[in-house]
This record gives sequence, C-alpha cells and structure tokens, in this order.
Amino acid sequence: MEDFKIKDDTLASKGHLQIEWASKRMPVLHQIKKRFNKEKPLKGLTLGACLHVTKETASLVDVFLAGGAEVALCGSNPLSTQDDVAAALVERGIRVFAWRGQTTDEYYWCVERVIDYRPVITLDDGADLVGTIHSKRTEALSNIKGGTEETTTGVLRLRAMEKTGALKYTIIAVNDAYTKYLFDNRYGTGQSTIDGILRATNVLLAGKNFVVCGYGWCARGIAMRAQGMGANVIITEVNPLRALEAAMNGFRVMPIAEAAAMGDIFVTATGDISVIRKEHMKTMKDGAILANSGHFNVEIDLKDLEGLSTSKRSMRPNLDEYTLKDGRKLYLLAEGRLVNLAAAEGHPSEVMDMSFANQALCVEYLTKTKNLPPKVYPVPKEIDETVARLKLNAMKIKIDELTEEQKQYLATWEMGTI
Repeated sequence: MEDFKIKDDTLASKGHLQIEWASKRMPVLHQIKKRFNKEKPLKGLTLGACLHVTKETASLVDVFLAGGAEVALCGSNPLSTQDDVAAALVERGIRVFAWRGQTTDEYYWCVERVIDYRPVITLDDGADLVGTIHSKRTEALSNIKGGTEETTTGVLRLRAMEKTGALKYTIIAVNDAYTKYLFDNRYGTGQSTIDGILRATNVLLAGKNFVVCGYGWCARGIAMRAQGMGANVIITEVNPLRALEAAMNGFRVMPIAEAAAMGDIFVTATGDISVIRKEHMKTMKDGAILANSGHFNVEIDLKDLEGLSTSKRSMRPNLDEYTLKDGRKLYLLAEGRLVNLAAAEGHPSEVMDMSFANQALCVEYLTKTKNLPPKVYPVPKEIDETVARLKLNAMKIKIDELTEEQKQYLATWEMGTI
C-alpha cells in the first residue's frame, strides 16, 4: 500500500511552523497529551480519521501518537486540506491521503486508503468514512470497535443510519458535547465564516443586508458576528422555536423567498439540501454574494445556478462570478463548499482545543468500554465536564464548589420555604 499521497512534500517545514503556532494555543490538548504520553492508553491501536487536515487536527494527531496509536488520515472535504500541514504530518510518520482541490473520485479514493489500514476506531467529520465502510467496504466492519463524529451534519446522517438499523458499530456524537457545540459551532463557525467571506471578497459588511439561512448553533454564531460587524442581519428558518428565538434576539425573520430580493450576502448553515434555489436566485440583486457554511456543498443549488447562467469566470481565489441570462451577476464563494475552511483556515485553535479534547477522550473511552450496542451515543457527562475544567484551568479561572449543605438541599424535596 502507498503510505501517503499529498500535494507537495517540500512544504513540510512551513507546516511544522503552522502546527507549532496552533499547539501553543491548545492547552487542553497539551494536558491530555502529557497524560497520554505517560499512560499509553491507545498503545497498539490503529485509528482511521476523516477530518479536515489543518494545523489543529495535527495537534490532535500528536495526542494520539503520544498515546501509542498509529494514525491514517484523509481530508473530510476536497477544499479544506492545508497542504503544508499534510506534508508536515507525513514527515512525522503519519499516513496522510489528502490535498486541496480533489475531485470527488480522488476524495473517496483517499477515504478508502484509510480503510485499507483496518482501523479499530474511526474519527469522522461528516460521516463519509463511516458511510463508505457501511456501503463499499463492509469487510472492515469486523475490525472496528467504535467511532466518533465531529459535526452536526455527520451526526444527522448517523442517526438516520441508526434509525433504519444500518449502523453496525458504536458512534459517540462529539458534536453534541456542550464543550463542542456551544463553543466550536457558535464562536468557531461564527468567526471563521466571516473570515472566509472577507478573505474571498474583502467587502464591507457594515450596512449590508446579510441573510443567514438557518438559526442552529452555527448560524447563531454567524448572525452574531455579522451583526457585530455592522450588518443588517436577516434570518430564514423552518423551525418555529428557532425562528422565535431569532426574533427575540433582535433579528428580522422572514421566508427565504422574501429575503432573496433584499440580501446583499447570503450564508447557508442548515445541513439540508437546496436551501437557495433558482426561484430565489431569479429575484436576487445584481452583485449578490452566495456562501455556504454547512458541511456539504448541497445547500446552494449549483445546478440551478449553472442553468440560470450564460457565463462563469474566476474573479479571485475562491470567488466565481456567474452572469445570468438577464445580465445580473451573482458571486459564489469557494465553489459552494464550507467557506470557513475553503476560503480561510477554519476555526481558531483556541476553540478547536475543546472540540478535539473531546475527540481524544472519547477515543480513550471507546478503548475501555465493551459491548455497547451499535447506536449514536452522547459524550459522557464526565468527559464534557473534564474538558470544561481543563479549559478553565488553562485560562487560570477558578469557580465555586457546592457546600455539603447545598448538595443536600438540591438532592431532597422536603425543604421548601423556610
């Protein structure tokens, strides 16, 4: 088997510097790595990971190596790999199959190369690795003890597999940990999405009508950051509770059909397909900008955009201009793929510190746990709280503890008004 396939191994020295920069801002992982290095809880295990190949992911891989594991890694999106980081990981002995700008066929070829190493535990971001194992590579199932899933879209797919009885091994939904989605999804996606839009366009956000499709945790973060930059934020939603919350948070809420004619910038963050379609594109302003922050490039209907257009040209990196039949121009960022990683660097290291700490501790948990039925499980509460305490410790923040009297009061029902 090939031990790796990347774009350019001469980029390794630059990649090492990027990894060093990130690791210094990931103190929770550092604390876990220190323990793993001493205890070797993953000794002899092969981990198969389909994650965004970034400097932050490299820091997670270092923790696994410290714990005694071997790692095979592929990218979880054709445009999200940082080629210098991939080169540095190969130089460190990691089997990496990833480069920026893959075709769909190349992408899945890389996924299958990771499966070739017969991982005992899988780590996924979007469930493409798990999906491929369950469809094309079922012979690998007998060797797998369990896996983890990093993102909302992947958890949705895996729960659908569980519901239909298709899921054949245990998955821990890392995405659903409080120390993941309340921070990574909100603050990480919020900041990195705005970063990607600005790098691709350099437009002024202040005064623009900024349409956010969805109001889940990722969309909340995007809306909050866009508002902070002076944009007039409009929310579109299908969930009445989320729509109500958006309205109570001071945002205008309306159907996408109405927002389409008003928006200057559109960002999808729903995890669903065809959120922005031709009927919306037909009413958009000349010069409207379209971006996606969901995991897959399905939220903006690219076939509809192509069908409405007479020409397409690349204006600058990650910015394509589509000229419509009536002469209007729409601008698509990062080919409709997740803009925060395709046009920028993804989430800041400080927030990925908690997300990847959950990954590391959940992998350790899977090695110690036996006979779990094939279902999607939440992150154990003790792991979630451990990550929070480690983060607070790194930030030198102390908190109170309940007194024995307070614990007793919360544990009884007899005491009321005194």
